[in-house]
Amino acid sequence: MGDIEQLPFGDSCFDLVTGFNAFQYAASPARALAEARRVTRKDGLVVVMTWGRPEAMEAAQLVAALRPVLPPSPPGAPGRFVLSDETTQRAFAVESGFNVLENFDTEAPWQYADLPTALRGLKSSGVAVRAVEHSGEAAVDAAHAKALAPFRCPDGSYRINATFRCLLTQV
Repeated sequence: MGDIEQLPFGDSCFDLVTGFNAFQYAASPARALAEARRVTRKDGLVVVMTWGRPEAMEAAQLVAALRPVLPPSPPGAPGRFVLSDETTQRAFAVESGFNVLENFDTEAPWQYADLPTALRGLKSSGVAVRAVEHSGEAAVDAAHAKALAPFRCPDGSYRINATFRCLLTQV
């Protein structure tokens, strides 16, 4: 385990480095990407996956629901949707010296059988863990339950549309 802006690995030791909803949470996404580049072998791949455009996905409401129970973001932190725009994401990689191979969106709906399952699943994210540490489990469950209400299906299950933007690059 390590800080994304200072990875505990040697230079050029991986063929593939992935960052799933990671780079945009770094205080300096550019520094984090530079670290990914440093630990990737020549001709190796770096995959950057971020949230899709917030206005185009229902899951953004669940992400936003945690804002009141999270500690304040560090000054100058770019925000969770900073790399959600295709042009911004592509420029992010090109400016860091990567060759962009592919940039695409993928749908990945969240489905939960019932409210307890949804709450357990949603609390498994790093952001939710941080919110629990800051505000307590009850506060996080309450925020999630309120945000989940519009997505309750007649059978008591939940379905939330989510889109992720994927960027495949080569060193």
